[in-house]
Amino acid sequence: MAESNTDTKSSNQMWGGRFASGPDAIMEEINASIGFDKKLFAQDIRGSIAHATMLAHQGIISAEDKDKIVHGLNTILSEIESGNFEFSRRLEDIHMNIEARLATLIGPAAGRLHTARSRNDQVALDFRLWVKEELEKTERMLTGLIAAFLDRAEEHAESVMPGFTHLQTAQPVTFGHHCMAYVEMFGRDRSRVRHAIEHLDESPIGAAALAGTGYPIDRHMTAQALGFREPTRNSIDTVSDRDFAIEFLSIAAITGMHLSRLAEEIVIWSTPQFGFVRLSDAFSTGSSIMPQKKNPDAAELVRAKTGRINGSLVALLTIMKGLPLAYSKDMQEDKEQVFDAAESLELAIAAMTGMVRDMTVNTQRMKAAAGSGYSTATDLADWLVREAGLPFRDAHHVTGRAVALAESKGCDLAELPLADLQAIHSAITDKVYNVLTVEASVASRKSFGGTAPSEVRKQIAFWRARN
Repeated sequence: MAESNTDTKSSNQMWGGRFASGPDAIMEEINASIGFDKKLFAQDIRGSIAHATMLAHQGIISAEDKDKIVHGLNTILSEIESGNFEFSRRLEDIHMNIEARLATLIGPAAGRLHTARSRNDQVALDFRLWVKEELEKTERMLTGLIAAFLDRAEEHAESVMPGFTHLQTAQPVTFGHHCMAYVEMFGRDRSRVRHAIEHLDESPIGAAALAGTGYPIDRHMTAQALGFREPTRNSIDTVSDRDFAIEFLSIAAITGMHLSRLAEEIVIWSTPQFGFVRLSDAFSTGSSIMPQKKNPDAAELVRAKTGRINGSLVALLTIMKGLPLAYSKDMQEDKEQVFDAAESLELAIAAMTGMVRDMTVNTQRMKAAAGSGYSTATDLADWLVREAGLPFRDAHHVTGRAVALAESKGCDLAELPLADLQAIHSAITDKVYNVLTVEASVASRKSFGGTAPSEVRKQIAFWRARN
């Protein structure tokens, strides 16, 4: 008896806490996905309606049963959307929850819906539909972000600011040109989104468990009904891969990285030391103890979201690594990563679009900073090549001596007397002062894609036409 009591006590400790009822409770907990895959309810119902319609068209089920199924599914859709549907963990997932409710509503006809399909191709369909819709949403949001940058670029096509390398002042550029750099980045992100939509635009339904089905189904019909280009071409691949989800996460990670770089610049630019931009209270918070503080919390949180998105990508890559064909239960762990990353990405893009439109740009502070750090030194070297005929390496050396002299005198290059410059190299004339201002430096950069205001406006026109 004592041994029995000990064993019972040990068992209770082993399965204790929320798993007090033993191994069955653990299996239910680890197996259930309804807590997160209920997000797929609309896609599941849409796919089931298309499947039932095709089955009836092919004579596999009766038109009467199809009508009952479609009516029942639409009733369930209304119940879920209105918050009157009770999800059950005992029924594991969204598919079984809907199927059980359908049986309650329409009786035996509900059992015909699962003809010629499996939960394997059913979940692949639902997930593809969800990811496709999310990619389309991401495309629209990126278009909005690009539009915000185009407006700011047009507004500041001539506003001079320092261009940086190594976060050190390098050469003067315009703020409009800097904005257009992000237009290019987010434009490439949007292009990746469009390619991803093209890659996943194939319907999985009809692949069944892994081998297809012996029923005379029409997969092209369901593909068309669901808005896919065509059906998938290999039933094993259809149910065994999640590369469409991984591609979404990789795009989200790249886009998040671009958003994070922008967020970091906003954080830096909004410091008193820089003072290039100011965010309104809509995107800032104060300090609980320091009343003078105005913190760019929205930008900081966008920066942090990137780490969360990266984690989702690594997690799903790791989940899929080494899985044998075809379906394995490991793949149930795919959705939470994608759902979380999608939510983070949406929020980050929306926040950044708001900040780009909201921020006040201090053009005077930018212009003053643009001339610091001898940012027109390259212009002096280029002038020596162009006007004095020096090889660039010699011109580079001469310019370095001029910068050293200016540093020793505590002045800018444009403030050095002509006699001092001529003492460094006799070919220098007073015409050199025409290129030593930041405005002249920026205006001279007329190469394609350069920072000259005329070139910036050309690129804005190009992107307006394609956005």
